[in-house]
Amino acid sequence: MCCNQGPISCELLCKAEANISSNLPESIPSGANQYEKIVELLTTLFPVWVILGTIIGIYKPSMVTWLETDLFTVGLGFLMLSMGLTLTFEDFRRCMRNPWTTLKLSAPLATGLILVSCCPGGQASNVATYISKGNVALSVLMTTCSTIGAIVMTPLLTKLLAGQLVPVDAAGLAISTFQVVLLPTIVGVLAHEYFPKFTERIITITPLIGVLLTTLLCASPIGQVSEVLKAQGGQLIVPVALLHVAAFALGYWLSKVSSFGESTSRTISIECGMQSSALGFLLAQKHFTNPLVAVPSAVSVVCMALGGSALAVFWRNRGLPANDKDDFKE
Repeated sequence: MCCNQGPISCELLCKAEANISSNLPESIPSGANQYEKIVELLTTLFPVWVILGTIIGIYKPSMVTWLETDLFTVGLGFLMLSMGLTLTFEDFRRCMRNPWTTLKLSAPLATGLILVSCCPGGQASNVATYISKGNVALSVLMTTCSTIGAIVMTPLLTKLLAGQLVPVDAAGLAISTFQVVLLPTIVGVLAHEYFPKFTERIITITPLIGVLLTTLLCASPIGQVSEVLKAQGGQLIVPVALLHVAAFALGYWLSKVSSFGESTSRTISIECGMQSSALGFLLAQKHFTNPLVAVPSAVSVVCMALGGSALAVFWRNRGLPANDKDDFKE
């Protein structure tokens, strides 16, 4: 693949593509037809699409800024719908059976950082878990639980932690979170339960749709705040990166200390480190008058997606121990 955006961007892109491509044969089932293999290939190249989207957002923002508030809402809703289509009521029952599963920033930027840290896990974490050879079923369960909890916890925590910095409309945040995140997920679960034949026909393409939507939802925030990022992005990179690095590390090592297996530890690490930054960006745009509140979410989109996908590729190349245990075997 050729690239004209500079040596660093090219190197990152080529390395990510090479690392993933070398492992693709292991992840594609032998009985899959050609169509499924193509979808599998395009889905597993998720880190490459994120890098491309980031480059486009920075250097050609006009190509992605059309995905503004209304279309952004629709895109995020479809992303959650694609996740819901992969869920069944049994997933929720399993979830209930396994319950144990200092930097100076301005008030608006600090509020934005708090907001994104209070967001639930995103569907991108499910893709990253798949690439890393983690426990995909557990990843979906954790994403589902945090998504449901976000209806209350995201507005509540944002109000408690950022209420003294800027006015926070907790009720508005809760309503928007329900409309954009939980409602499409419920529709997807019900469709899977009551229209299984229809769901089976489209479910092979939904992971790829999720990857493409995630790429757009990563690129669009960057494009919309590209000028602010060029001026103030430097002071945000360190705190946002620390947020995600700390979440990845704590999720992994606390799982290890708790005697979980390698596959489960990877899954929990990715779920902790990959928040739905796109949701944070949307909520910031809809419910905060200061546009700077949305900037940390835009930075987080890149840090989360690149960090999570890079970690997933690293773990994929390492493989799993031969004696790795299944922590959730029934």
